[in-house]
Amino acid sequence: MLSQALDSGRRISGHIMTLLLFTKSDVLTTLLPVTLFALANAPHPHATRILDIIIWIWIHLLKFDISNQIQDPEEDKRNKPDRPLPAGRITAQNAADVRWLLVPVCLMFSAMYGRQTLASSACFEALSIWYNEFGGHKAGISKNLLTAVGYTCLEAGATIVAGSSSCLDSISARAVALSCAVFATTLHAQDFKDEEGDRFIGRRTLVTLFPTFARMSMMLGVPLWSFFLSRLWNVDLVCSVAFIAYGTVVGGRFMVYRTASADKKSCKLYSLWFTLAHLLPGYWRFFYST
Repeated sequence: MLSQALDSGRRISGHIMTLLLFTKSDVLTTLLPVTLFALANAPHPHATRILDIIIWIWIHLLKFDISNQIQDPEEDKRNKPDRPLPAGRITAQNAADVRWLLVPVCLMFSAMYGRQTLASSACFEALSIWYNEFGGHKAGISKNLLTAVGYTCLEAGATIVAGSSSCLDSISARAVALSCAVFATTLHAQDFKDEEGDRFIGRRTLVTLFPTFARMSMMLGVPLWSFFLSRLWNVDLVCSVAFIAYGTVVGGRFMVYRTASADKKSCKLYSLWFTLAHLLPGYWRFFYST
C-alpha cells in the first residue's frame, strides 16, 4: 500500500513538473510582470486574490505554451532540449489533449469574474490559435502584433481578477493600452537571444531581418519610454531619474554587447525594466488617486 502511494505521488509530481516546465521561460517575462501589473493597476485590489491571479494567468500561459511548443518540437531539440517534448516527458498527442482540455477550463474560470474577464480569455484563445495553429508567429510584424495584443488580454483579465469590480475603470484601461504599446515596440528584446535558432529555421523577425535597426530601436526606445511613462504617471524626480537611467543602461546594452550570452542577460534586464514599468500605475493610484 505504502509503495503504491509513493509511486502515485511520484507520478503526480512528475506530471506537475512537466506542466511547470512548459511555462518555465515565461515566469520572469510574463507571469511575474502581469501579476504585479494586475495588483498595481486594479482600483481596489484584494490581497486574498493573489493566488487567483497567478492561477488565472498561469493556466492561460500553459495553454498557449503547449500550443506553441507542439508546432515545431525539432526546433526545441536544438535550442531548448529541457522542454517537456524534446526531453520525452510527454508525447505531442498527449500535450495537444491537455491544450484543448484547458480551453473550457480557462473560459469557465474566467466567467467567475465577469464578462470582461471571459472576453479577455476568449480573445486570448483566438489570438493563440492565430499565432500557433495558423502560423502568425512566422512573420515578424504579425508575431509582434499578436504577442502584444495577447499580452494585453492577460493584463486586462488579471486586473479584473485582482479587483472588486467586474470591469476596468478609465485608469486601468489607459494602463493596459500603454502596456500594449510599450510591449509591441520593445518585445523584440526577447528575440535577440534566439537569433541564431530563428535564422537556422528561416523565421522572419525584426531581429533577423533588420538586426541593426532592431538594436538601435532598443537603445532609443527603452529610455524614451522610461521618460514618457515617468512623466505620464507623475513619478517623483528621484524615482524618474533612476528609472530613466536604468532604461538607458538596458537599451544601450543591446547595442554595445552583441554575443548570445550578453543578449540573454540583456533580456533578463529588460524583463526587470518591463516589470518596473508595470508598477507605475500603482504609483499613481497610491499618491494621486482620490
